[in-house]
Amino acid sequence: MSTRWYPIYQRGNPQLRVFLPNFWLKLIRSEHEQPPNVVQFACSMEMTKYDIKNYLQKIYNVPVVDVRTRIALGKTKRDQVMGYVTKYEDTKLAYVTLPKDVKFEFPNLFPEESKKQLEDDKKSLDEAKKNHKKYLEKNKHRPGTPGWFSI
Repeated sequence: MSTRWYPIYQRGNPQLRVFLPNFWLKLIRSEHEQPPNVVQFACSMEMTKYDIKNYLQKIYNVPVVDVRTRIALGKTKRDQVMGYVTKYEDTKLAYVTLPKDVKFEFPNLFPEESKKQLEDDKKSLDEAKKNHKKYLEKNKHRPGTPGWFSI
């Protein structure tokens, strides 16, 4: 159920209507070791176990065996100067169990090719720094001379 307000439909003035539910799911990496068929989600506080199961089955066609939820309390922090306490929002965590034959592997967001590219970029940056130091050394005895004026 959505709590958002939509403009009133008028017969002569058709409007595009989009249903925007308040439910959302976010896949997160588990802090603790889990079996390969258990996936952890952060979800909307209003969602129930049945909502989560239906959401995954109907929208994403994911076979779900069981859903367990818990509410993780938000961290509290005391201001050092004023002394007041602030608290971050609570989050609901859902542990979704898939069938035994299905194994979920968290996607690799940083493959090896990007690591090689990063190393190449570091090498080129170091080379550019060395060239710049050479340039500065060459012109250090002539302060105030523009860079384009060299002998």
